[in-house]
Amino acid sequence: MAVKQHDSKILFQMEMQLGEGAFWDSQHNILYWIDILGSRLYAHSPANGTQRNFDMGQFIGTVVTRKSGGLVVALEHGFAFFNPDTNEITPIVDPESDQPLNRFNDGKCDPAGRFWAGTIRKNEGEDGQAALYRLDADHRAHQMLTDVTISNGIVWSSDHKTMYYIDTMTQRVDAFDYDLQTGAIANRRTAITVAPELGYPDGMSIDNNDNLWIAMWGGHQVCQFDPRKGEHQCSIHVPAKNVTSCAFGGPNLEQLYITTARVGITDQELIDQPLAGSVFVAEPQAVGVPSHAFAG
Repeated sequence: MAVKQHDSKILFQMEMQLGEGAFWDSQHNILYWIDILGSRLYAHSPANGTQRNFDMGQFIGTVVTRKSGGLVVALEHGFAFFNPDTNEITPIVDPESDQPLNRFNDGKCDPAGRFWAGTIRKNEGEDGQAALYRLDADHRAHQMLTDVTISNGIVWSSDHKTMYYIDTMTQRVDAFDYDLQTGAIANRRTAITVAPELGYPDGMSIDNNDNLWIAMWGGHQVCQFDPRKGEHQCSIHVPAKNVTSCAFGGPNLEQLYITTARVGITDQELIDQPLAGSVFVAEPQAVGVPSHAFAG
């Protein structure tokens, strides 16, 4: 089967060191994203064209909304609430307080409103030293996976029975049986093996047909896969080598917002990729699903 090709276009020209965490707040129509190494959270409202940014004071790995208002973030030092109106950060729990060499990375809320996020070694040089955690509505964190190297994309199927997860260095997307009521996962297996020439699988989104859209670090692209068949179906070209995350957004969830990074790119490559570290947008002829908010 021929792989369909689409292009992306520049949305915000930036010089983020490690842009990540694209997230669309469907309730308020706000696009969030982060610069991990810049310790900054960004918010953009397409309706009125406004953009805000916040200094988080430490590395930030990902952001989600909270049903009762405000945001929840996974920071270098654990989970926290964040009020963008007052800039107040309220720590919740740091499940890796005994791991000073780690920081939190990517994550999302599941359909029941639990916040899943994983960690990474700060120097990204040691295998199996990180983990995946689940923050429940009662503010207790549970370690769900160990022996993780770079915890990244995570999504759930529309029937709420399957969780898909990326540990980047495995070059795979793994599937788990998922229990909506308890948040338990089981029966880990390989759903997709990512060919090395496509890049390293990073952040991930899911559309309303349960296809996966995966940002490819080092690959200049976002790739669409059918996880039931393991097939690569579509690629969106991005004029930056290190593509980090993607999220469906816009009024009808028909736009795909894409973040990129400048780290890991040589000076010569930056000459050829002046838009590295920017935010891009594409219209891939697919429709996303609304994001889930934290229930606690």
